Amino acid sequence: MMTHDQTIAALATPAGTGAIAVIRLSGTKAISIASEIFRSVSGKELSLQPTHTVHLGNIMDGERIVDEVLVTVFKGPNSYTGEDVVEISCHGSHYIQQEIIQLALKHGCRMANAGEFTLRAFLNAKMDLSQAEAVADLIASDSAASHQLAIQQMRGGFSSEIKKLREELLNFASLIELELDFAEEDVEFANRTEFQRLVNRIKHVLKRLIDSFATGNVLKNGIPVAIVGEPNVGKSTLLNALLNEDRAIVSDIAGTTRDTIEDEISIGGVSFRFIDTAGIRDTQDTIEGLGIKKTFEKMDQAQVVVFLIEAEKLIREEDFFKVEIEKIRNKYPQKALLVIANKADRISEDEREQLKAELESYTTTKEKCGFLLLSAKTGMGVDSLKEALLEYVNTGALRNDETIVTNSRHYDALLKALEEIDKVQAGLDSNLSGDLLAIDIRQALYHFGEITGEISSDDLLGNIFANFCIGK
Repeated sequence: MMTHDQTIAALATPAGTGAIAVIRLSGTKAISIASEIFRSVSGKELSLQPTHTVHLGNIMDGERIVDEVLVTVFKGPNSYTGEDVVEISCHGSHYIQQEIIQLALKHGCRMANAGEFTLRAFLNAKMDLSQAEAVADLIASDSAASHQLAIQQMRGGFSSEIKKLREELLNFASLIELELDFAEEDVEFANRTEFQRLVNRIKHVLKRLIDSFATGNVLKNGIPVAIVGEPNVGKSTLLNALLNEDRAIVSDIAGTTRDTIEDEISIGGVSFRFIDTAGIRDTQDTIEGLGIKKTFEKMDQAQVVVFLIEAEKLIREEDFFKVEIEKIRNKYPQKALLVIANKADRISEDEREQLKAELESYTTTKEKCGFLLLSAKTGMGVDSLKEALLEYVNTGALRNDETIVTNSRHYDALLKALEEIDKVQAGLDSNLSGDLLAIDIRQALYHFGEITGEISSDDLLGNIFANFCIGK
């Protein structure tokens, strides 16, 4: 890893041409380097200006004006990184951006690594590690749900909960360690009853956080939904209706879709990735057969399967529904299944009511299985489908501002911490000696510390911040 006593520079806005661009400098020489290349219109010396002030002037290469800019000064420790920071807002020409960056490098800066500004913020205790990781999640958020989760974590909701548990556990660990110093006197400093209550509470919180990862993961990354069924039941038409555009080719010829087609939309602030698949049927066509194979692969990957059947076929062939659904339920017993009777506009109102009653009586007895009447062609029932999909996501915890785990590294650390706490619990139940209890407590504390960064390594930090964009 690079040393952090150097002053770094990078473009903080996306590369390319735009109205404006922002170039960021951070380090002990940030203000002095900026002073060397910036000439204020007021004639004021930049290094003498108070923190959090903005100054109009020109970036100069000798006596040549590179651009008219605004320079913002942030003096450490009251800055994003905790160091002196200068942000240069220039015109968005790619040429101007590179000219200013090269001037900064020529006067003593070096190019920042990916995520190095946020890494310095972590090293200077401006945020803990989980908050720093949330910065990357916030930048990558592409739905209201993923944005809210990142904001919640960046504000420290998750880390404060972990820190509180760690602090309480650390207090008891200190008392048990103290007992070891007075082993010959047989003194007990740590009240075992209170410690038992603490361990139970920690286990409860850990299990809640671990369970929240399933929700957090889908809210952060989106929910894959496979649209499946026989050829020509309206899968591509349904995809187009959901996306409100002609994304997939629609034809009366069976087997038009040979490969999977994917697109993503936001429903109620949650991102759903819909996958239109090849129709499932027996075929001698090699290409179509490959498409059907992919259909089953996508069903494996999807969290929700939307199974389309023609409404008219359900009326004509009474047992067809039960046979086909049982095949899917047997193959994917844990997968959420939503059965759609499509082309409902082709049957009468009485037939719809009859069909709805019959099929709902069957599907309501099946876990994670729902039923809807719909016409993808006319749009009838499409909004009901969107509402039904949202019901598969636990957005209640998000609305109630509960802590939700979204990071797989945190999830892994929580699992390991719970494993050690279980050992502590077993030790207490069997009246284990303090020195043996202390070993498991130290391990639990270690895994808590991994989450917030009290315990970290250069390799861990390198892996985390390598995923950031340069300039952040």
